[in-house]
Amino acid sequence: MSKIQPLLTSYKMGDLLLKNRLVIAPMTRSRANNKENAPTKLHEKYYKQRASAGLIISEGSQISKRAVGYVNTPGIYSEAQVKGWKAVTDAVHKEGGKIFIQLWHVGRVSHPDFHNGELPLAPSALNPNSKSFTPNGFKDTVTPKEMTLEDIKTTIEDFKQAAINTKKAGFDGLEIHSSNGYLFHQFFNNSSNKRTDNYGGSIENRARFFFEVLDEISQVFPQNRVGVRFNPSMHNSHGIDIDKETIPLFEYVIKKLNDYNLAYVHLSEPFTDVSKVKYAVKNIAKHFRPLYNGTLIINSNFDQEKGNKIIKDNLADLVAYGKLFISNPDLAERFEKDAPLADWDVATFYSDTGEKGLTDYPKYQD
Repeated sequence: MSKIQPLLTSYKMGDLLLKNRLVIAPMTRSRANNKENAPTKLHEKYYKQRASAGLIISEGSQISKRAVGYVNTPGIYSEAQVKGWKAVTDAVHKEGGKIFIQLWHVGRVSHPDFHNGELPLAPSALNPNSKSFTPNGFKDTVTPKEMTLEDIKTTIEDFKQAAINTKKAGFDGLEIHSSNGYLFHQFFNNSSNKRTDNYGGSIENRARFFFEVLDEISQVFPQNRVGVRFNPSMHNSHGIDIDKETIPLFEYVIKKLNDYNLAYVHLSEPFTDVSKVKYAVKNIAKHFRPLYNGTLIINSNFDQEKGNKIIKDNLADLVAYGKLFISNPDLAERFEKDAPLADWDVATFYSDTGEKGLTDYPKYQD
């Protein structure tokens, strides 16, 4: 492959200059195994090892205790968590890297075990009929509590406070996790949102909560340091199903985001085969690229060749890699040298195995 690869060229994202177009996708790693659910020295080492990426997007970090839905995930709502993340951002910056945090609320994809027996929150009282990874193992999800207007207001304030904490922790920016069947996606989708007030029914109403959160965050964090993530063709997962209004809703949202000065829109190609799913879009980047005027990140199962091609074809500006960055902390250098890539160990993705499968993958040696 030519030495000059599109993936390895620099990119101006807002007021940030990224040294390459490789993005580390946000990936849950479940290593914050402490009373505070705060990042530790392990997180510091893990992200520092991968600072040669153009941009790191951290694992999802819950904005409040009510937002949690997976075991041992780090938050961004307490002083201890902010302190832990500050050590991470300092380590990444010393290596010349850039890092955004992903702000997370899982909504109904949670379990009472996380909330002292209280029900998880959701737009409507509809069980996703999924599994929740609790401190006591995998359990069936339950019928959640339909959020009151006061619950919605409180959650918006929680996101705003999380943005304030993100600044304190020294992050270069933040990503709103509005994807993968979690809280915002639950508001977007007809199969999970049966509300009859201003947050349900029409496309505009189902997108209202997302834009209210974005507007509040914009009051405390520069818009050009805020990214958003969507998975438009997600289907038959976490109780999310595609219908005739699914893609029109995402088209509405993404077009409206042209009125904002965001860092980026981060899209996922379909996680599963949707070629036979009515109303689904198979090629997400190709479909949405003409609708959005800003920076576009694309994600899901890209390799080196496909990543270079999608940038060369101007269907995206940046490519996010997940599993390849787990097992290849120096992925940019390996791409540059066309070096062999290490395999990952699935068994260590979400398990509390300490350094194993987290920081023990070696860099490539000539």
